[in-house]
Order: sequence, then C-alpha cells, then structure tokens
Amino acid sequence: MRLQNVDLNLFMVFDAIYTERNLTRAAERLSITQPAVSNALSRLRGSLDDPLFVRAPREMMPTPVAENMIGLVREALHLLNTSVQLGDRFDPAIAAHSFSISMHDVNELTVLPMLLAALQKQAPGVSLASYPVPRSDMVKDLASGHLDLAIDVPVMNHPDLRHCPLMAAPYVCLVRQDHPEVGRSLTLEQYLALSHVHVSSRRQGVGHVDAVLSGLGRPRRIQMRTKHHLVALKLVEETDLALTIPLSLAKNSDLKVLELPFEVAAVEWHLYWHRSADQDKAHHWLRELILKLMKQ
Repeated sequence: MRLQNVDLNLFMVFDAIYTERNLTRAAERLSITQPAVSNALSRLRGSLDDPLFVRAPREMMPTPVAENMIGLVREALHLLNTSVQLGDRFDPAIAAHSFSISMHDVNELTVLPMLLAALQKQAPGVSLASYPVPRSDMVKDLASGHLDLAIDVPVMNHPDLRHCPLMAAPYVCLVRQDHPEVGRSLTLEQYLALSHVHVSSRRQGVGHVDAVLSGLGRPRRIQMRTKHHLVALKLVEETDLALTIPLSLAKNSDLKVLELPFEVAAVEWHLYWHRSADQDKAHHWLRELILKLMKQ
C-alpha cells in the first residue's frame, strides 16, 4: 500500500473508532454521520486488507493489525497537528482558544478561581472546560487531544505522558467555630472522639488519613460519606462533624482550622499532558500560566 493512495482523513476515523469502540460515538466525536464513518472504515479496510475492527456483543474490538497501528497513527496525527501550529504565533490577548482540563473538585476550588481571573486579564477569548476523567481513560483522552491537561496525584506512569509537580498541601482538621468539644488545638484522643465526614468518590473504603490511623491501631468514626468537598464543608458548618482535608481547601472557609495530632504526609498534585503537546505554543502558554499561579 502506498500512502499517496490513501486519504489521510481515514486515519482520523480509525483513531476515533479505536477510541470509542463504536461507530455512532465515533461519528459524534468527529461531527460527521455514522454512514460516513462506516464508509471510511470500509475504504481503510480495503486499503490495508484487514478488517481492523470486529463486532463484539458490546463494542467494536480492534484486530491485531489495528493494535499494532494505533500508536504510530496517533503519533503521526499529533505531529501533523503540531506542525500546523508551530508556525503560528500564539498571542493570548487576541487568541480564541478552548482548553479542557481534567481535575476533581478538590483541585477546582484551588486552581480555577486564580486561573479564570488570570485568563480574564490576559486572554479574554480563551475558554475552559473542567471535568474529571477516570484514570483508565486519561492517556487515551490526552493522546487524542480531547483533553489538554490533567491534574492528579502522581500515580500515573506512562511513557507518553509528561508531568511536573504543581502543588502540595498538608492535611488539617476543620470544625465549626463554636464546636462544643474543640478548642484551639486537638489531641489524638479528642480527634478520635469526634464524628467525621469523609470525602471520596468511591462507595466504600478509606482514604490516606485512615490508612495512617490504621497503622497506629486507632481508627476514627466516619459518620458521613460524600463525594463533594463543598457538601462536606457545608455539613461541618452546620453540625458537630469534623473534616480532614488538604489545607488549600480550608483557606477560604470560615471554619476552625486545626493541626492534626498525628503525622500525615502532605498530598501532592502534578500537572499532566501528552508528550505530543510539548511544542504546542498555546498549550505551553497555559501550562506555564498554571505553574506560575500555583507558585504564587
């Protein structure tokens, strides 16, 4: 097969089908019709003499040929996209650009107010979309360009990802100002006597603080679980519950902030991006802006 005989747009369709494992969703991703995706797949199958995807009960499964192709195809598409942008001058003052960032509400509360304020001054035409992406989909979404950046704890280790430290914060305990059982400091016995609200996206299981307490043989009592930090903060304002969270989330609340009576390592967050975005001028500008704001 000669490359000059193949429509390069077919490889964009190939990437979308591989990502979505569904022709209809691939069409939605590309903003074209489902018959157009089917036609493109048929043409690429003929050119490569391989079915590329076979139907399974719930999704389209890639063949070994497709699995061998996807890495190089994605790299080539990113190189083409980057080569188009390299010659462009990115001027944030006049740019009309949209970025998508994956982060959870714990990061949104810290990052977004500062970032949006900076964008309104420096880049009024730039817009943001923030939403959490599961770690299982992170590399795929960053590679496809549907996600620009991600903020997460440093647990993702993939050769195609770049990352750098963004911020770190010690854990503190929050209670309402007029809590009847808590003064200006906490002993371990006082902390364990409190009822706690725990923030987690999981239905069950414990977090980092509970793992530390378990190692001490001193578990705490979790009376309430919620997936949202803002909900937890509201509950602490109106009840006698205690909340243990990173200090960065406590700075804008009216709650009493107390040092923990036991050692817990500070929580760290890193900024992640795909290596194909290294030379993207707009992407580089946003990364540097976020890093600068966090240092401040």
